[in-house]
Amino acid sequence: MEKDRNNKQKNTMREQPLTYGDYAKMPDNGIRYELNDGRLEAMTPGPDAVHQLVVQQIEHRLVQSCTKDFIVLSAPIDVILSENEVRQPDIIMIRRDRLAIITKRGIEGPPDLVVEVLSTFSAKRDRKQKLRSYARYRIPEYWIVDINNELLEQYVLTGNRYELLDVYIENEPVNSGRFPCISFTMREIMASIPELPNF
Repeated sequence: MEKDRNNKQKNTMREQPLTYGDYAKMPDNGIRYELNDGRLEAMTPGPDAVHQLVVQQIEHRLVQSCTKDFIVLSAPIDVILSENEVRQPDIIMIRRDRLAIITKRGIEGPPDLVVEVLSTFSAKRDRKQKLRSYARYRIPEYWIVDINNELLEQYVLTGNRYELLDVYIENEPVNSGRFPCISFTMREIMASIPELPNF
């Protein structure tokens, strides 16, 4: 009887939503996690080299043109949207007049821009789950970068949901009314990625 009650208590504890405090106590086992509405999700397998090079190139261009007005950061860094929602976007931008949201724990509150570069294993999560999550926590602009199709989808928050404002391909300059400093094309990004013989 006592054993059954203990098992029931353990199961109940497991079913309760996890918090940032639980997430922060996770052992460092080399796996990156996110907290999705209190559920722990492993981000495995890790991104491949092309994904990382694309992230690096976009970040480089944002840093070059936007650092007067914005801080640009890339993963891994915790974006703590609530006690039950912790994300690790590929790239974020934060206006310099909002630097108070940067703390020792990570970013506590919505960044001004979030960028996710799709990989084989993250595409569904980035296009569906994160699209809803980032809108729910009122991140004003969300970019999804599709490496395979060499394009960037620009979503802007309208009310409580995102609308697809534009899709940038080839030599079309990526631009945003919210971030006038931005200046690059997807062709520039993809042309900067070296030919990798094993891809």
